[in-house]
Amino acid sequence: MPLATHQLPIWIRSKVPKRKSAEPLRQELNRMGVNTVCQSARCPNIGECFSRGTATFMLLGETCTRRCGFCAVKTGRGEPVDPYEPLKVATMVHKLNLRHAVITSVARDDLPDQGASQFAKTVRAIKFLCPNTTVEVLTPDFKARPDLIAIVVESSPDVYNHNVETVPRLQKLVRPQASYERSLKVLEIVKELRPQMLTKSGLMVGLGETVEEVVQVLKDLRSIGCDIVTIGQYIRPTARHLPVARYVTPEEFAELERIGYELGFKYVFAGPFVRSSYLADVAFESATARPQ
Repeated sequence: MPLATHQLPIWIRSKVPKRKSAEPLRQELNRMGVNTVCQSARCPNIGECFSRGTATFMLLGETCTRRCGFCAVKTGRGEPVDPYEPLKVATMVHKLNLRHAVITSVARDDLPDQGASQFAKTVRAIKFLCPNTTVEVLTPDFKARPDLIAIVVESSPDVYNHNVETVPRLQKLVRPQASYERSLKVLEIVKELRPQMLTKSGLMVGLGETVEEVVQVLKDLRSIGCDIVTIGQYIRPTARHLPVARYVTPEEFAELERIGYELGFKYVFAGPFVRSSYLADVAFESATARPQ
């Protein structure tokens, strides 16, 4: 039985953002009009990543058309699409001299292509301006439409990431406008279209799932050829969001990593502050270096 707790354990309290060292990048992103999920989703790693000169760029505005119980990104009507956004993001990647760039977006169910073409344009812009930079996309589910997923795949990102977020039993509570089966289908379609493309997914723990359920998710992901998986602690962003059922210990995360490697993932990253795009460059390099 998961235990509810109102007191943060020491391994959670010890994370102190490096706000001062992050300020220059924060100011430059604001000046360029480039959004990051780091800021919009209140990521606990923002200080560390900004101080390293890295960020996860968020396309298509700061307003999501879906309302998930775990996410701090604001919801509502989608914003107008900025035609210069792909170039702005590519310019920031060039300024930061990133060797690996992560591109995500809010869900845009209001757009005819749900934002797929904006992903593709951004990937191509980065590869044109920064030919030595590898690119990872973290996309919405595009309602598992093969034609929309193909638009992104054909722009040739180096990693295609889409998160299942939680175990099947908790899907409707955590993300009521999505489904576990649809998310698996997205990753399956990517492999069908481009078998050699690295696929990646992530999930949160601490929402009330069991270890057995998490292990089954890992098995499901491996069954469709998923290469990289991330597992992190759910941390409630505000009082309006889903409560934390329990805080998973570092030892439990280590055991999940061990199980993931045993199942055949090329890279498994599990820990209290692991997020889907956290240290994504390390995940990519480790996965590509792992023997086939």
